[in-house]
Amino acid sequence: MLEPSLPDREQIYSVTELNRATKRLLAEYFATIRVEGEISNLSTPSSGHIYFTLKDANAQVRCAMFRMNLRRVRFRPENGKQVVVTAQVGLYEPRGDYQLIVEAMEEAGSGALQQAFERLKNKLLAEGLFEASRKQAIPSLPSRIGLITSSTGAAIHDILTVLKRRFPAVPVILYPVAVQGDSARHEIVRALETANQRQEIDVLILARGGGSLEDLWAFNEEIVARAIAASEIPVISGVGHEVDFTIADFVADLRAPTPSAAAEHAVPDQQEWINTFRAYELQLQQLIRRKLTQQRQTLDWLQRALQLQHPGQQLQRNAQRLDELENRLRMAMQVRISQNKVRLESKAQTLYRHNPADKIGYHRQKLHYFEKQLQRAMLGKLEQLKRQQTALTQTLHAVSPLATLERGYAIVTDSGSGEIIKSSHQLNSDSVLETRLSHGRFTSRVKEIKHDE
Repeated sequence: MLEPSLPDREQIYSVTELNRATKRLLAEYFATIRVEGEISNLSTPSSGHIYFTLKDANAQVRCAMFRMNLRRVRFRPENGKQVVVTAQVGLYEPRGDYQLIVEAMEEAGSGALQQAFERLKNKLLAEGLFEASRKQAIPSLPSRIGLITSSTGAAIHDILTVLKRRFPAVPVILYPVAVQGDSARHEIVRALETANQRQEIDVLILARGGGSLEDLWAFNEEIVARAIAASEIPVISGVGHEVDFTIADFVADLRAPTPSAAAEHAVPDQQEWINTFRAYELQLQQLIRRKLTQQRQTLDWLQRALQLQHPGQQLQRNAQRLDELENRLRMAMQVRISQNKVRLESKAQTLYRHNPADKIGYHRQKLHYFEKQLQRAMLGKLEQLKRQQTALTQTLHAVSPLATLERGYAIVTDSGSGEIIKSSHQLNSDSVLETRLSHGRFTSRVKEIKHDE
């Protein structure tokens, strides 16, 4: 601390110079100090700054706290509240009033609590109780929700309102506890143990409304922190306001800034789920319609292929061919018989011309014999020709490309080059192919190629 320099007795100061020198001496001598007292004469102008008097039983001092520093205060300054301020000693030169320029403010008694808070926080941090790896996942849609809070506080109303709005179908089981006071920590631990023993819920919300550090202290107790860490049920912490942090927040599986936010995290938005299900329903309907269309097309193709290969149609075609061959055979026999008749008549005339009386009987018998032989030969020849015709027909039918097509095969050629496709390696994606069937042909485009191993 600097020693103030003695004033020069011969120097004459103006009031402004005196106040300025005094202000400088106060700032150099005291620097930053901490002062405890009671707030009184609190003034809150529209500028956002506050002005008040800090007093004790015997004295008082004026104080000013500017808006930027006031934003960091976690409670509402009020007349009569005992506080500890961190400030610089200054002088308001226009009036010559000495004052404190407050940089930070906390409720009296909260300093020791804050130190205890930091000690426990560092201890549990070193043990790994805050590690993300040990935290459990919050179920996306719990069957039941457990709520550990006061049955009369505002937090339970806020939580139930949010749960009813977001997903009213999920039931809530309340484990009522005191949320401040000496018994609060023990009641919270018992509620956590009871919920884990009963195993009747999927997620726990530990909550209370805002308050001072003393009000929230039950959630900074070590036994509460260890009970949360030991819970087999995921725990969502929603304690105080957004600026409030407790040990329970760090140990819990999920920290929510407020009780209402904890309820938001506990259940999904019902409308979002309904919209998702409707989208899935629409996709399922489209898939079913597409599948039915594909199956109908496949069925139509199989019916046409079955009709082309149906034995009845093949029998009809074979019967028609047999009738044609039979007609040709009958015509051939008639021609052959006619020719033989002509030859027979010619020979008969020759015989008649050369018919000696003594050879008539002999030639008649011989003629009769030749007629029978001729008939047998003709019948045998006709039978042989019929068998040959049948064999040739079968051979011709077996080697005919049309017969192959009738059996369900097809000839596939490249639409551009006319090249016959024998292997999938000749194909490219989007190749245009022409397929000839037994009856008709069609053009197709390649979408997917699969090569056999």
